[in-house]
This record gives sequence, structure tokens and C-alpha cells, in this order.
Amino acid sequence: MKITPIATLLMISSFAFSQQKKVVESNSFLTKNKSIAVYTTADSTNLRLTKTDVLSFVPSKQPLEVEVSVFVAPDKTYQKFMGIGGAITDASAEVFAKLPKDKQNELMNAYYDKEKGIGYSLLRTTIHSSDFSTGSYTYIKEGDKDLTTFSIEHDRQYRIPMIKEAIKTAGGSLLLYASPWSPPAFMKNTNNMLKGGVLLPEFYQTWASYYVKFIKAYEKEGMPIWGLTIQNEPMATQVWESCIYSAEAERDFLKNFLGPTLKKEGLGDKKIVVWDHNRDLMGNRANTIFSDPEASKYAWGIGFHWYENWSGGSPMFENVRKVQEAFPSKNILFTEGCVEKFDAQKYQFWANGERYGTSMINDFNNGTVGWTDWNILLDQNGGPNHVGNFCFAPIHANTDTGDLIYTPSYYYIGHFSKFIRKDARRVSSSVSRSDLLSTSFLNVDGKVVTVVMNQTNKKVTYNLIIGAERSVVVIPAHAIQTLVY
Repeated sequence: MKITPIATLLMISSFAFSQQKKVVESNSFLTKNKSIAVYTTADSTNLRLTKTDVLSFVPSKQPLEVEVSVFVAPDKTYQKFMGIGGAITDASAEVFAKLPKDKQNELMNAYYDKEKGIGYSLLRTTIHSSDFSTGSYTYIKEGDKDLTTFSIEHDRQYRIPMIKEAIKTAGGSLLLYASPWSPPAFMKNTNNMLKGGVLLPEFYQTWASYYVKFIKAYEKEGMPIWGLTIQNEPMATQVWESCIYSAEAERDFLKNFLGPTLKKEGLGDKKIVVWDHNRDLMGNRANTIFSDPEASKYAWGIGFHWYENWSGGSPMFENVRKVQEAFPSKNILFTEGCVEKFDAQKYQFWANGERYGTSMINDFNNGTVGWTDWNILLDQNGGPNHVGNFCFAPIHANTDTGDLIYTPSYYYIGHFSKFIRKDARRVSSSVSRSDLLSTSFLNVDGKVVTVVMNQTNKKVTYNLIIGAERSVVVIPAHAIQTLVY
């Protein structure tokens, strides 16, 4: 039989279409024969990441307006999930060193073990001191513009051992990134690491080389550095270590010094995160840096914090979405959040946990790829902190008794970090009532993870609806649930 060019084209097209159809079908999520494991944490109960139910799907019908429903469409996928974690600061490491060995093991498992704990996979640390250190220090002698005295010896006492233990507990790898709070005093116009000031132009190259030395020193110790942020909170003049960069200054430092220097030193694969400050001004920073092709090529993405409500306003979640929409090729990473103003009477203050749940759900739904809490451990005073900026952590240690104190924040974070795995894809998830918040992810093993949060004073019965199937779920008052199916 003679095969004409047209026939050949039709055969190829038919084959391609059938292959495409197979791919679509193979990627379709099916609820048939699947059960739903429900894990719950609730106020005024003993439920803490507790498996509370195993449910099944049944045929669904048109939901009514009088019902509460969560709608999940697993075939509608968005950003790839990178991970969740917290920061190992000098403060965390110093408190950790005071714990008895069994409590050290408990803390490590609580954070980094996927089965015994909540499976952290990200880790932030500081480049020399921050406020959560017992004092200010750098890795060089003051005035050493050639960096000949550079040494991370200070970190060997507490911080490096704790980071290594975390990596070991996590199974041998953690995505580790670092942030500076201030250059050494002599590099700034104020000659002071504290209270703001700016990096002097004549030290731009020296400071860029400082990052290189830090990365290489840490990696020589067996702690691979995934990336770094250019400056912690570059628009805040704090009483502790701080340094101001305008959007233009950060852009120019990135494109003319830091980016080229990392590339020249064979570290061009390190991810550079800009901004690392609150949601309020992140649009301005993104516009300025990402719209400059020479600066943008060095920037992996933008980092943000949650403290913009210092002015009395509400969290500006929509700014995260607006940056994602404007620069879809850039990644968005939550780099820091904690509950400020430590008060030992509020260890179990439930609203602190709900602040985490609200932020995480909104941030993920707006395009965030990873989420990093601040200190993973602080003492019974909310420190140590060399300027008295005492805060909450998800877990505190009473260094007098050796006891660990788990706060609601730990469990709220765990409803995400324990179940959503690296490279999961966020999928479409919406709710029919403002009583509930929800986000959903499709793990690479084919299971969907849906997190539902109830902010109200009453229990809520809701439908979980996927396509033409549903299940009926009850969530207690002031609770968070993870549904795995």
C-alpha cells in the first residue's frame, strides 16, 4: 500500500494525540477506593497532630449554599513545593547545648524526623551575629579589609554542631541558606553594626567576598549551602545588627558585585534571594530588581517576612500574589516569622498557632514555594538576645529544669511540614465559607494533602468535594486538620 505524505501526517498526529491523551489520563487524580486519613489539632482538647478519623468518598451531588464545602481539583496544579523549616541561630544553639542529651535527641526528632516529628527540610542560619546572639561579632578582626583573618571558629562551639545534628537527623540533607544582619562596623558609614547605617561603596567588593568565604568555610565543614539572602530586613533601622539598602542599592550590589563574585568563585549555582523583609514593600523591591535584566539574572527569587502589621494594619497577603503574577519565573520564599514580645504566661496562647496557620495557607495559596520559621528553640525567657528583643519559638526549653515546652505554633506548622513533601505541586483548593481556610498539595507519590483551618468558636461540618465524589468531615472549634488521601 502506498503511504502518502498526508496519510503519514495523519498517522503521526493520531499517535501523538493518543499519547497526549494517555498522559492526561495517567495524571488524572481518582478518588476510587481511596480513604482519607484525618489528623487534627484543636484548642481545649488533647488533640495534637492526632489521627482522628479514616473516611471514604461517596458520590456527590450539587452542594447547597447552606452547606460548607472545600473544593479540591488535583488536576489544576501550580507552584512546586520546596520545603518548610526554621532557623538555627546562635540563641537556638546555645540553648540546645544546655539541654541533657535525651532532650537534645527529642528536640532533633521533633523537628527533623518525618515519623517521630514534623519533618523540617529547610534551615536558615545567620552570617555572623544577629540580635539572637549573646553579643555582636564577625568572622574577621575589625578593619581587616583584605579578609585575611576570616575564621568561623566562633560557630564551632554551638551553632555548627547543632546544624550538623539537624542534617543527620533529617536523613543526611537539609536545604541550608544564610543571611547577614550587618556587615562589620568599619564597612558602614556609621562605623556601627547596630542601628542601621549603609554599606560604604568602597567595601562593596570586600563584602561580596565575605559571603564567598562564609560559604566555602561552611561547606568545608560538610554543610552544603543552597543559597543566601543579601540582607536581613534591608529597610529597618533596628537597635540590633541592621543595614539599610534602598531597592536601587540592593540591585546594584547584586548585579555589580555579589552575583559576579559568586560566579567567578565557582559558586554561581548558589541561589540568591532578594528583599528578605515584609510583604508591604516587596512589590517595589521586585519591580526594581527583577525589571533589570543584569540584576535579575542573578536573583533566584524574593524572600519575605510577616511583620508588616507593626503599623496596626492587617497582613498584606495579596502582595505576595501580585509579585508572583508580575514575575512568574521568580520564586517566592517566606524567610522569617515569629510571635514577638515573649510572655511566659502565653506559651499555650492559641492565637499564636492560628497566626502561623493563617499565614501559611495564604502564603502558599499566593504562590510561595517554601516557608521558614525564625528560631527553632529559645529559652524560658524568649532568648538569649543581646538587645532584649525576646520572642516566642515553636519550642522553648527551661534551661533550669531541662524541660521542653511545645507551643501551639509547633503543631500548626507540623500540619504542613509533616505531610507535604518536596516537589509536591500546589493544587486548586477553595472554600465556600470564610469560617474555613484551606490549601492543598499533590505529593509526588500521588497522594493529596489538604489542610483545613477553622478559626471560629464552633465546630464545623464540611464537605470535601473532589469532582463527583465527596466526604463529610467535622472540624472542632479553633482547630487545624490535615487530610491525606
